[in-house]
Order: sequence, then C-alpha cells, then structure tokens
Amino acid sequence: MSLQLANITLTYPDGDGRLTALDDVSLDVPAGTVTAVVGPSGSGKSSLLAVAATLIAPDRGRVVLDGVDTGGLDRTGLSALRRQRIGIVFQQPNLLPSLTAAEQLQVMAHLDGRSPRAARARALELLAAVGLPDLAGRRPHQLSGGQRQRVNIARALMNDPTVLLVDEPTSALDHERGAAVIDLITGLTHRRATATVLVTHDRTHLTAVDQVAEVHDGRLTVPART
Repeated sequence: MSLQLANITLTYPDGDGRLTALDDVSLDVPAGTVTAVVGPSGSGKSSLLAVAATLIAPDRGRVVLDGVDTGGLDRTGLSALRRQRIGIVFQQPNLLPSLTAAEQLQVMAHLDGRSPRAARARALELLAAVGLPDLAGRRPHQLSGGQRQRVNIARALMNDPTVLLVDEPTSALDHERGAAVIDLITGLTHRRATATVLVTHDRTHLTAVDQVAEVHDGRLTVPART
C-alpha cells in the first residue's frame, strides 16, 4: 500500500496564459510512513494535496494508489476510490454542530453503506485510538480545539483508508497541543500502515516524520535526512 506521484505537472488559467502550480513533481510515500510537505505560501503545497486526493486532475503525470493508476478511472471510480481508500484531514475540523463525536464518524460509514451497529462500533474504536474514549457523546462546542482535531483525524480513518492526507493540522493549536496531534498522526500511520502526506508550515515537528519534501515555486525536492 503506497502513494506515488509521478512527473506531475499542474497549471491553472492566468489571463492569456497558464500559471504552473506543480512542475514535474514526483513523490513516493510508502505504507506506514509520514511524508511532511513544507514550503512558503503559494509554493504548491495545497495543489499537491489536491492532486494526491484525486480532487484535481493534473495536466500531465500519474497518481498511483496501491498500484492503481487513477488516471484510468472515470468520475464514479474516482469517487469510490476517495470514499474507500483516501482519508482527508482538513485544516479546520468542520464538525457538524448537532452531532456528537461518535455521530461525526458514523456519517462517514453511512455513506459507504455500513450497518449502523458496525458503524457505531468502529466509531468508538477510533475515538479510543485517538485518546477520546470517554467523549463519544459530546458535541463540538463541548470539545477543546485539540479534541476537535482528534475527532477530525478519527473521522478520516473511519473507512480504513490506505492513504491519509493531512492539511495543516496544527495551524489553530498551540505548540504543545500541536505536537500531540503530530505524534498521534505518526503513531496511527505506523500502526495502521497508511501512506500519510502531511502538509505543514510548522518545521518544529519535522523530526517526528519519516520524510520531508520541500516545495518551492511548484518544484519539489526531498533533502537527505541527517
């Protein structure tokens, strides 16, 4: 189980021309590892994450997930792939105010046709895995920022994805809570053997990840670890 981006080029319309967001980008994320993607604002980090999530089709290049070239899938196939194999942790948790922590997760299983009893059991298992075993019945306003982000992570894991894509998970947290969330993501990645891409602006947490990729002006490099 892995994620591979091969020679990805992505452009957007820009007046009479095209703006290059990603320029011949290649990245290999093996199962059970975390790759952090860093770089200044506007460098292409969000575009890379969107391509990896199959939300945007690149102009050129391939996105290969578990050996499946996603370029060969139609809209229905891509939707099923995202639902079954890709978990996305958004920068803001965007939890539904009226739902409890467990229900936030159960909604995801409902979309995939899982039985309510199985969905409930899975939700409670994951909330325990992210350190919230006693908060399943609380609604978002009853949770701290760090707790809401943990629910966000658990929700992304609800359908047992092979690829986990995480967008700036510590942006609204202080250093201590941010470090705890990064430790949680790395621990879950190693235990569940997901291929995880973590977009972050905070370089203080990079020692916890397996690989660091730097994006500048759409070009990607993977510096050697020392």
